[in-house]
Parts: sequence; C-alpha cells; structure tokens
Amino acid sequence: MAVLVANVVCTRFFFRIDLTGDNRYTLSQATRNILDNLDETVTITAYFSGDLPAEVAVAKREFRDLLTEYRSLAHGQLEFEFVNPSASEDIEKQAIDEGLYPVMINVRDKDQIRQQRAFLGAVVEKGTAKEVIPFIQPSMAVEYALSSAIRKMQAGRRPVVGFLQGHGEASPYSMQQVMGAMSVMYDVCVINLETNPSALDSIATLAIVAPTDSISPEHFAAIDRFMARGGRVLVCIDRTNADLDRLFATELNTGLEQWLAGKGVSVDSKLAIDNVCASVNVQQQQGMYRVNVQQQFPYIPFVSNFSRHAITDGLEQVQMQFASPVVYTGDSAAVFTSLLFTSDRSATLNVPTNIDVQRQWSARDFPLAEIPLGGVLEGTIGGVPGSRMVVFGDGDFALNGDPRQPHQQSADNISLFVNAIDYLSDDTGLIELRTKGITSRPISQLDDATRSIVKWLNVLLPIVVVLLIGLIRYQQQRNLRIKRMEEGYVD
Repeated sequence: MAVLVANVVCTRFFFRIDLTGDNRYTLSQATRNILDNLDETVTITAYFSGDLPAEVAVAKREFRDLLTEYRSLAHGQLEFEFVNPSASEDIEKQAIDEGLYPVMINVRDKDQIRQQRAFLGAVVEKGTAKEVIPFIQPSMAVEYALSSAIRKMQAGRRPVVGFLQGHGEASPYSMQQVMGAMSVMYDVCVINLETNPSALDSIATLAIVAPTDSISPEHFAAIDRFMARGGRVLVCIDRTNADLDRLFATELNTGLEQWLAGKGVSVDSKLAIDNVCASVNVQQQQGMYRVNVQQQFPYIPFVSNFSRHAITDGLEQVQMQFASPVVYTGDSAAVFTSLLFTSDRSATLNVPTNIDVQRQWSARDFPLAEIPLGGVLEGTIGGVPGSRMVVFGDGDFALNGDPRQPHQQSADNISLFVNAIDYLSDDTGLIELRTKGITSRPISQLDDATRSIVKWLNVLLPIVVVLLIGLIRYQQQRNLRIKRMEEGYVD
C-alpha cells in the first residue's frame, strides 16, 4: 500500500535531490521564470531511436527527467512525448521533415565496435513557431538549449549583435564555433562604418575583435554615440603583434587602446606569461636524429583563476594567447570587475621581444601573481551613465576559422566570449546555463598533495564502503542470532 501511494505521489509531484557540486540537475531561476510566463501550450516531441547503447541511452533518460520537471513547473502549459523513428519509415520521414537527421554512434557488440544509425533530437513547438534541437547527448547543456528554444519562440524579434569590420578585425566567419553558439539567441550582422555610417542604429551590442589597422576618430565618435543610446560593447584587443615565423613580438597600436584609456581601461603593450601554460613541439638534436620534444610555452597561459561573475561562472579553463594585462585607471563613476587572472606564478614581458621557444624557464622567471587579463566596466563610461562594456586583453582567444587561429577552440574559450555577449545583450539569466556542467578538470594540474588524495580516494573509498556494508550486515546477522538464542524467543 505504501509503495502504491508513493507511486501516485511521485507521478503528480516530480522532484529530485541534486548532490552535484555545480547543481547541474537543479533548474535555474531563469528557466522557472520562462515556464511561469508561458501564455500558450508548448509541445515537445523527442525523437530517440530504440535499442540505444547504455552510454547514449542515459541522454534519453536525463532528457525525459528534465521534461518531466519542466512539465511540473509549467502549470499545464507544457506537454511532451517520446517517439521512436526506428519503429516505421513513416515516423522516420516525419522526423527528417521536422529538421532532424540521424547520427552515427559507436556500439560495442561483444569484442567488436560497430556503428549504429540513431536519432537523438527534439522539436519544440508553440503555436505556429517551431525550434529544433538536432542532437542531444550526455553532458550537453540541455537545459540551456531547451529553455533558449522556448524563450526564442516567446521573444519574437531577437537581439542583433554587430561585428565591427573595416580595420583588419576578425570577421564573424572566423569564429565558427562562436557563431554556432550565438545562433540560438541572436542575429548577427557585419558593421562597416565607412560604407554605412548609421549601421549601429539597428544593433544592441557591438563586438570589436582583434583590429590590426587604425580606427578613425569619426568611427570612435559613432561608437560613443551608440553607447550614449544604451548600446553595449565587447572589446577583444591585441596589444602585441606576435610573428611566429620570425619569433618576434612588437607593439600593436590601432587607436583602440587610446579610446579605452579615455574610458579608464588600460591595456598595456606587454605580454603576460604564465608557468601554467600550453606546450609546443620543438625539434632537438639527439645524436644523429632530430626529435620532437614538448617544451613549455608560457606565452599561451592556461587561465583557471576566475572571479565570481555571470560571465565566468561555470568556466574551468580558458586558453589565452599572447595576452596583455587589463587594468582600470579611471574614477569611481564606473565600477570595473576583473574577470580572469593568471596563476600565482606569472610575469609580464616588455615588447619588442624575441619569442624564445627553446628557453628553459625557471621559477625566478615568474615573480608576479594574478595578472588581470580582462574585465567588465559598468556605470558612467565616458560621461554616459548606465553603460556597460567588456574588455579582454587577447583578440584571438575565440577564433577558430581564421589563419591566425585555425584549430578548434576549447568549449570554455567559446563560452567566455558568448557569455560576455549574453551579459551585454540579454537580461533573462540564461547566461548561467551555457556552462552548466563540468568541462575540464585535468588531474595533472592539481598540486601533488591534492592529486595523491584524489588517487587514494578512488582506490580506497569503494573498498571501505564495501567493508562497512559487510560489517553492518555481519553485525545485524550476529544480533539476530543472539536474539534467536534467547529463552522464549518467538519468530
């Protein structure tokens, strides 16, 4: 009877206890606000193939739990169903017509690995509006994708983010991962003030990413007028020009540094180096052969020291490259919050300087600690109250489709950039969902004592738990035997 009552209660009132360190299974206040304000029923059709391998089926189970919790908070304004496209050709065609396509997943079958065709997506509908979540996988930020899709259908016209061009800036096409992440919430356009002086009138946020040529005073004046109308600005600035072919770094001046200085933000033409950094392959002669050797490269710091802020919450590690310090020198009319810092073993190098890939670095080369590499400025900026601007001392950290940075960036690099756009452009609170979940916690970067504790816990904790359970069971059985031996015992 108790089990029956528990089943009835659980079907009517969904809840779960979240013991994760980052509360990944607890719905955010932003999601709750979206569900509270639904004015029309949202229908979600999840297309998951049958016979999924266990490691993939967990995504289906977690998505079902998430939808159940959404439905319990939506006051009857959200319904969902799960459909198996493998059940018939008609259902598979329906999924494809909705904009979902099968993916190939690896399946272990005895001692072999084979590939299986599977659907792992969902369609969100509200009235005549429709959004597609094409691929749902374990550890994905599903709450962000789902809540963003619902909000997108409610919001109507989306904010427009403009990318300044015409001064050697990185184009939106050189940030493919950023564009993919931003496409959920924003429309993107190119801003060329030379050909269209009024282009800033139609956007909410302006991104200035890695200019290499001089920016005219007229263009800065147009940006000032844009900020005076309530526009927000993201600046990713390179203050040094690092030539990796000649292995030499020089100062880079575009006028952007002077414009920032006029607003109290100083980006020095120095290189921030860090003992916690990337490695590069260096050829060394060993006997008759030349071999590749991993060499510490402090010019590319691994940044894992963040302040508590909506832009950086949830980030684990960002890789910067030839970055410069960013500090605030203005007055108290504005508030500057540094967002990310080097480690406690870092330094700065004046330019021009050689980039020495063969150098053997020592502890004496890193006498400084916590050099700020970016921050957010809020308040009265340049005489304009209520302004907001984010500045990073590295222009290339989010590029991945550009000759300057052709490879895939880490998820945290992309999240840092898009979080900054979210903070400047969106006030719904969905920013906190993008980085929900652990992204990178390499054990190799823990100190020796912590690493040893983690390793021994992994080895000993399961053994101790099993022994404790065994001891408890043994004591229970022993007590029962003693009780049975007592005079007058009746079972």
